[in-house]
Amino acid sequence: MEKAYKLEFQNEMTGALYLICCGCSRTEPLHSFGPALKPHYLIHYVMSGRGRFVMDGKEYPLEAGAGFYIEPGELTFYQADEAEPWTYVWIGFSGTCVDDYMRSMGLSKEHPVFASDASGELYQTVKDMMEHNTCGFSNSLRRDGLLGIFLSIIARTASVQEAGESSRANDYVSRAVDFVKSNYCNPIRVTDVADYVCVHRSYLYTLFQNHIGMSPQQFLTSFRIAKAVELLQMTELPIESIAISVGYTDPLVFTKAFRQTKGISPSGYRKEYLQSGTRHRQSDLEQIEAFLNERGVGAAEI
Repeated sequence: MEKAYKLEFQNEMTGALYLICCGCSRTEPLHSFGPALKPHYLIHYVMSGRGRFVMDGKEYPLEAGAGFYIEPGELTFYQADEAEPWTYVWIGFSGTCVDDYMRSMGLSKEHPVFASDASGELYQTVKDMMEHNTCGFSNSLRRDGLLGIFLSIIARTASVQEAGESSRANDYVSRAVDFVKSNYCNPIRVTDVADYVCVHRSYLYTLFQNHIGMSPQQFLTSFRIAKAVELLQMTELPIESIAISVGYTDPLVFTKAFRQTKGISPSGYRKEYLQSGTRHRQSDLEQIEAFLNERGVGAAEI
């Protein structure tokens, strides 16, 4: 048996991230759920007591301060301890960006268990969700916003069990690549990229060299020049405007970087391109994307 308060919400079932259900349970000794599966994502967080979580034949003993993550369609089983049955809160959610969010947090079916010391914040967030339980656009927005806060608390405070060094390193590189793709048009520097992924610049340099065979500065420059090539081919913007559009505040610095990368000035490249009357078979941006895919670096679309 268990004493549970559970809410399920009717959503449009579309969007980047939205709440489906949430609840709080105080279980009896040996109370269990499953083996069963759910059609949405779930996160349970243990407030007190003990229990065990089983997935893919692997058992995880858990206690207060631990949580577990379940992906849609995964067969799982969890059971309260006989002597110290657990109390937990949970959320069910979905959305088009959930996989990316979970990857960034280090959670997956291979690494489904985490620890966090933010029990008070997590409980209050779920409590707020349950207190705004009526239908209506305002409450729906609030609940989905609280879902983002719940995940952000875990992202800020959690340590994921059994996450390997290789997995973490690849995640740093992927997030750095995503940051460059989203901010190349701003005058960012490598220190800004390192600060965003929360690693030292020298460590980021090592990660880039090991994973994609170039430095962060080389990747940033290559991506900017690839974007500049696209603008030279597809627009009639002056060179100064293209330089600003790809993150260079000084057109002379842009021209120097372009010449070092392409072996020709931006104006010379545009002239040759127009005279040729043909498009290249594969753009510079497509080449960069293919290069990253070959090295297993997951990143957002260009």
